[in-house]
Amino acid sequence: MLRRRKMSLKARLGGGAALLTAGTVLTAATLYVGMTRVSDRLETALAAEARIARYSILSTQVSTLLVVATEAVQSRLDAEARTERIAPISRNIAETFTRLRSDLELAVTQVEALGLDAQSRYATQSLGLARMQALLDSTVSGLGQATTDVDRLRAQINAFASGFDPLLNQAVNAEILFRNDILSGIERLRQALSLIALIIGALSILTALAFYLGLVRPQFLRLDRLRDAARQIGAQNYAVALPETRADEIGHLFSETNRMARALAQKEDAVRADRAALNEIIDQRTAELRAANDQLAKTDETRRRFFADISHELRTPLTVILMEAQIGQKQQAEANAAFATIQDRAERLNRRIDDLLRVARSESGELALDLHAVDLADILGQVAQDVAAECDSAGMRLEVVPAPALPTTGDANWLRQVVAGLVSNAVRHAREGGVIRLEPIEEPGFVGLSVSDNGPGVAAPDRATLFDRFARGSGSQGFGIGLALARWVIEAQSGTITLQSPLPRPDALGDGPGTKVSVRLPRRAP
Repeated sequence: MLRRRKMSLKARLGGGAALLTAGTVLTAATLYVGMTRVSDRLETALAAEARIARYSILSTQVSTLLVVATEAVQSRLDAEARTERIAPISRNIAETFTRLRSDLELAVTQVEALGLDAQSRYATQSLGLARMQALLDSTVSGLGQATTDVDRLRAQINAFASGFDPLLNQAVNAEILFRNDILSGIERLRQALSLIALIIGALSILTALAFYLGLVRPQFLRLDRLRDAARQIGAQNYAVALPETRADEIGHLFSETNRMARALAQKEDAVRADRAALNEIIDQRTAELRAANDQLAKTDETRRRFFADISHELRTPLTVILMEAQIGQKQQAEANAAFATIQDRAERLNRRIDDLLRVARSESGELALDLHAVDLADILGQVAQDVAAECDSAGMRLEVVPAPALPTTGDANWLRQVVAGLVSNAVRHAREGGVIRLEPIEEPGFVGLSVSDNGPGVAAPDRATLFDRFARGSGSQGFGIGLALARWVIEAQSGTITLQSPLPRPDALGDGPGTKVSVRLPRRAP
C-alpha cells in the first residue's frame, strides 16, 4: 500500500521552481533598484561637476570685470564710458548667475531622495549666489555714478573683490564637498549591493543544492530503479519488486510496473503451458501423419505394382494377338483387311497401356520425357484417328485442318496424349456445340496444334486457375491427365499451352462462346 503524502511530486517540483524563480526575481529587483540609485547619484554628481565648471566661468568673468573696471578707473573715464566698458561683461555675468540659479533649482529637485540636509545645503547655496549677485549689482551701480574720485572707485572695486571671492570660494567648496559626498555614497551603495549580491548568490546556491539533493536527485534514483526494472522485464525476468511507499507520480509508476510484471509473469506461465500442450499436439499429429504417410507409401507401392502387373498381363495377350494377326495376314490373303484392323486396334490398345503407365509414373513423381525429333503433323493425324470413335459416339463432328510439316523436338507419346486429352475434354464439356476443330499452328519460331469447340466456354473466374493443380471449373468433371499435368508436360519441352474463351466471332465455330486451347513448341531447325 502507498503511504499518502500531502504534496505530489508535481507540487513539490513546482514549489522548488517557484522558490528559485523568486530568488531570481529578487536578485533582478535588487540589481534594478541599486542601478537606479547609482544612476541617480551619478547624475547628481555630474550636475555638481557642471555647477563647479560654471562657478569657474563666473570666477573668470568676475576677474575680467575687475581688470576692465580697474583700467577704466585708472584711465579716469567718465561714468558713461565706464558703464559702457563694463556693460558686456556685466551681462555675461548676469547670464551666468541665471544659469546657476536654474542649476540650483534643478539640484534641489534631484536631491529630494537624499533628504532635507542636501536640500538645505542647496538652499544655502542659493543664498550665497544671491549675495554674490547683490554685491555685483552694487559694484556695477557704484562704478556707474558720476564721480571722478579714483580712490573712491578703487575702494568699491577692492570691496567687491574682497567680498565676492570668499562667497565664490564657499560656493565652489560646497559643491566639491557635496560631489565628494555623493561619490562616497555611490561607493557605499556599491559595497551594499555587492554584499546583497553575495548573500543572494549564496542563498541561491544553497537553495539549488537543497532542491537537487532533497528533491531532484532522489527522483533520479527512483527513475534509475524504474529503468533497471524495465530492462529486467525486457529480459523476461518478471521478478520485479519496486517499493510502493509514495503516492506521487513515480510511486504510481512503480505500482503499475509491479502490476505489469505480475501480469506478464502470469501470461508467460499460460503461454508456457499452451506451448507444452501445442508441442504435445504437434507430436501426436506428426506421429499420425507419419503413419498416414507410411500407409500412403504402401498404397502407392501397391498401386504401382498393380499397374505393372496389369501392364504385364495386358501386354502378353496383346503380343499374341499382334503375332496371330501378322500370321493371319500372311496365310489368308482374303482376310488381310480384317487382320489389319485387328493389328491396328491392338497397337492402339498397346499405346493406351503405355499412356496408362506414363500417367501412373507421373503421379508417383517418376515422369521422364523421351525427347526426339517430332513432326506435329503426324501427331495431329494420330490424334484424329484415336478420337474419331469417341467423337462419333458423342454425336460430334471432328474437323481436321490439313497440316504441313511441323518439325519440333519433344516426346511424341506425351504430345499425342496431351492433344488427345484436349479433344476428350472438349467432347465432355462442349457436346451441345456439336463441332470440334483440330488445326495446326505456324508462327515465327514456333509450331503447334490447337483444339477449338463451340461449347459454352469457360467462366471468367476459372480462366486464371484452370491450369493450376487440382483446379476444376464450375461444374467441371475433370480432364483426363489434368490441365496442370498438360502444362507441365508442354513447359518441360520448352513450350506453352494457352486457353482462349470466348472466341472472337470470326474464329468461332458456331453460336456458342467456344473455347480454344493451343499448344506451341519451338520449331526445330531443318
